[in-house]
Amino acid sequence: MELGIPVVPGATGGTAGGEPRPAADGLIDRYGRTATDLRVSLIDRCNLRCSYCMPAEGLDWLAKSSLLDTEELRRLLRIAVERLGVRDVRFTGGEPLLRKDLTAIVANTARLRPRPRISLTTNGIGLRARAVELAEAGLDRINVSLDTLRPDLFHTITRRRRLDDVLAGLAAASAAGLDPVKINAVLLRGVNDDEAPDLLRFALDGGYHLRFIEQMPLDAQHGWQRSEMITAEEILRLLQERFTLTPHQAERGSAPAERWSVDGGPGTVGVIGSVTRPFCAACDRTRLTADGQLRSCLFSQTETDLRGPLRSGADDEELATIWRAAMWGKPAGHGIDDESFTQPRRPMSAIGG
Repeated sequence: MELGIPVVPGATGGTAGGEPRPAADGLIDRYGRTATDLRVSLIDRCNLRCSYCMPAEGLDWLAKSSLLDTEELRRLLRIAVERLGVRDVRFTGGEPLLRKDLTAIVANTARLRPRPRISLTTNGIGLRARAVELAEAGLDRINVSLDTLRPDLFHTITRRRRLDDVLAGLAAASAAGLDPVKINAVLLRGVNDDEAPDLLRFALDGGYHLRFIEQMPLDAQHGWQRSEMITAEEILRLLQERFTLTPHQAERGSAPAERWSVDGGPGTVGVIGSVTRPFCAACDRTRLTADGQLRSCLFSQTETDLRGPLRSGADDEELATIWRAAMWGKPAGHGIDDESFTQPRRPMSAIGG
């Protein structure tokens, strides 16, 4: 698939692996991209068991001692912002609300200069109790996963009866001023694909921003099949059965979602076609797992250890140099359409969204 990816000025060749990295402070790669958006997984554990993510019995969780602690996260985030040009920080999991020190982590991040924009991706369980304290600590906005509005179907998908808690969490986030409150929804063929218009109506009525996401090959069971995935094109057709959609006028930039105005606006809906409409050419993300591994791409087969050097006494510039080198090796694209594509060993819950 043609990705339309440019080449770094001064670099010698596109995809070759041996060219020297130009002198630059930021997180550049060989294809002209600069990572300014940091996704930080805080924990691999989750209190749901979504069928498209993990088995009912859960997974073998990381040992607590392997997770980056509050101070380690504070230091790495400071390096990312002060030395590497990161301007957006998103905390993910697993389920980040399971971290008892989450509020302290957010507050530490908000004190960095230049202050990054801070967001959180959560399943919404427990959000009602923590929305205000997170907003006061400096959280700017939030994404809540919600695939259905039907209690029985919610139980079928997540294997938990917690829909009321998620809905209460959405309302609490909105009341706390975490704007915009976004909803992330995954449609599953023959399960909730008939609910797409209802989810959009719910979001519009509640003042939430809905984004549908194509199901990606990141499940722990490795059972993903492209033929079973609801594509971006199908999602749009389902929505157009009830709504009129027109391309949004705002430039997309590096945003993963294509946005559409609904019935002339002002309401919008986003569709993230990670598989069928890849946006690799504009990717500006770098990733840090809960156990301190750097990933240049969500679908990376390799990771770069940052926790080891961090705990062995590496200074800030040494850690920054490791990070820069990891991003210089970022591939052109995720390659899902390539015959050689192999699903990452780690599932989404361990990588972070």
